[in-house]
Amino acid sequence: MDTVSATVEKMLPKTNGVNGVNGANGHSATNGTAKRPIRIAGCSGGSSAPSSPYTYSDQFVGVYDRKRAIHDMAKNEDVDVITGDWMSEANMTLRGSDKREKLGSGTLVGKAYEPYFLEELDPAIPWLAKRGVKIAVNAGASDVQGLAEAVRGLVTKHGVNLKVAYVDGDDVTDAVLDLYKKGEKFLNLPANQSIQEWGYEPLCAQCYLGGTGIAACFEGGADIVVCGRVADASVTVGAAMWWHGWKRETHVQELAGALMIGHIIECSTYATGGYYSGFKDLGDQDTDMGYPIAAVDEKGHAVITMEKGKHGLVTPATIASQLLYEIQGDLYYNSDVTASLSDIKLEQVGKNAVKVSGVKGSPPPPTTKVGITAKGGWQAEFHFFLTGLDIEEKAKMIERQTKATMGEHLSKFSCLNFTVAGAVPEDPQSQDEATVDLRIFAQSRDPDILSASSIIDSDRGSFARFCIENLLQGYPGSTMAPDMRQAIGRPFFEYWVSLLPQSFVKETAHLHDGTVIDIPCPSVTQEYNREQPDLPVTPNAVDLSQYGPTTRAPLGYITLGRSGDKSSNANLGLFVRHDDEWDWLRTVLSTETLRKLLGKDDAGRQIDRCEMPNIRAVHFLLKDHLDRGFNATSGYDSLGKNLCEYIRAKHVDIPNKFLERGRV
Repeated sequence: MDTVSATVEKMLPKTNGVNGVNGANGHSATNGTAKRPIRIAGCSGGSSAPSSPYTYSDQFVGVYDRKRAIHDMAKNEDVDVITGDWMSEANMTLRGSDKREKLGSGTLVGKAYEPYFLEELDPAIPWLAKRGVKIAVNAGASDVQGLAEAVRGLVTKHGVNLKVAYVDGDDVTDAVLDLYKKGEKFLNLPANQSIQEWGYEPLCAQCYLGGTGIAACFEGGADIVVCGRVADASVTVGAAMWWHGWKRETHVQELAGALMIGHIIECSTYATGGYYSGFKDLGDQDTDMGYPIAAVDEKGHAVITMEKGKHGLVTPATIASQLLYEIQGDLYYNSDVTASLSDIKLEQVGKNAVKVSGVKGSPPPPTTKVGITAKGGWQAEFHFFLTGLDIEEKAKMIERQTKATMGEHLSKFSCLNFTVAGAVPEDPQSQDEATVDLRIFAQSRDPDILSASSIIDSDRGSFARFCIENLLQGYPGSTMAPDMRQAIGRPFFEYWVSLLPQSFVKETAHLHDGTVIDIPCPSVTQEYNREQPDLPVTPNAVDLSQYGPTTRAPLGYITLGRSGDKSSNANLGLFVRHDDEWDWLRTVLSTETLRKLLGKDDAGRQIDRCEMPNIRAVHFLLKDHLDRGFNATSGYDSLGKNLCEYIRAKHVDIPNKFLERGRV
């Protein structure tokens, strides 16, 4: 037995049965004794579909995890349930649009579920059947019934007896469109604007479901449960609800703990060293990260470990990093429960083993998040390479010439940005080092101005021609990117995130035998303020002079962190390794300080701040910081992931005593 398994084994109650599983079908004993923890693996962290439904092909689906994940976990690890998060705002818009196109024309442009899931599942099926391992994923996107049928086909192919069920009800298009026509404002979460100010016509809508339907499917005997847009962490919540017999109304604390465990493992190797600010701790052991496994006990606490014999780390720092990813503040909302992170505790209990506890629970809100999709128009981009001296002046020349060439066509662009990426160092040591990229990004509701045919027809206005025609009268060294495919327009979506009363959601669990179970909305809910609590400065400030001499250095020399997106909101969490550094960090890192660190990127919009003392973290929610979110953004940091690394690179006065401990 490896060190990780031995550590966890000491902490868990002894059980009987194959692979340590109690009772038939892997379910816990019901004799009144404490049930052993359920071991849940996180094996997928998302799937990003292409931006255009008109260029859709299964081969071009972007997937963020390795094909081996489900197979290896089912074959080699003692787990009870394998989970996966396959949903993102990108495929919510594309798959939802595909579904509406199907309803309108009778033909489906592309599959409305995530087909890559089937490729991962296929080789794992014999091992799932042999070892009694169950699966819950949200890869159904906008066609969960279709995915369930496809999974049943794979089960038949392998000649095994696995029961497939699915959860439906996340498509709330009809309800949202009806409310929209009646004047419902659907205030968006980033900026509190009404949907009537949006300027786009809603096409489809999908809401976020909890884990109760998943629990019902498992309770009904399912081995594989596929879902549409259940929240990322809901697959873990549903599995734990089923195993421990929890109910929404009576197990609030336990569900809150499971919710945050689900959040930690929902992005797979993000919890085991992927996207980790302290990545240098991995050395060169970073080519095959192990997937996380959470042993969730009857209290909603968990010990998180990882696959045996793989690269990666499970430490309070790697877990804190993922904990701080894509949260909104102290409160974390779900359709089943609300979790408070203020007292969360992370404790190293063995090599690559961290215990998570201290999450506080309260009832869920009466609403759930809903994403509303509209067709945004067409977008394209063009790239020039600038080298050497006078980069700013060269960039201004490109912008001047391009806009002059556009003339009256300039008004046809809803977005036109000229952005320089990079900077030339003094006395560069190579030509590559001395070269930066200038990106011209354009969006328009007029497809002709971005079309391929208009490039050839000189009598028509064309974005690409506007950029190319100045090449021979351009800046010194004028060089364009040779690949013109990006300069041809492709459709994009606008995405509006709001709240919908859970009473409008008609969730159903479809069992393997055809039984359909209605999943009612929660009977006990709690109203919450629309905005998270805000703490612009710490109430526990310390005298910074006590730390002695300082040196101006990058903040990231002593801090770790993570950032992410939720529509056009960005979140940023920064934390330190030592208690005295924590007192320093929360004193220094006020909202005003963050605005200074943002520099030119501070748009003056709302920023909410909170503290998480147990993990020595300061967290910020930057409202409407990203340009409309992933689907339509004109920026480079489309998912908010690089915000943290930008702020960590900013210079502040750091006590020398901290720097002497060694940089992150």
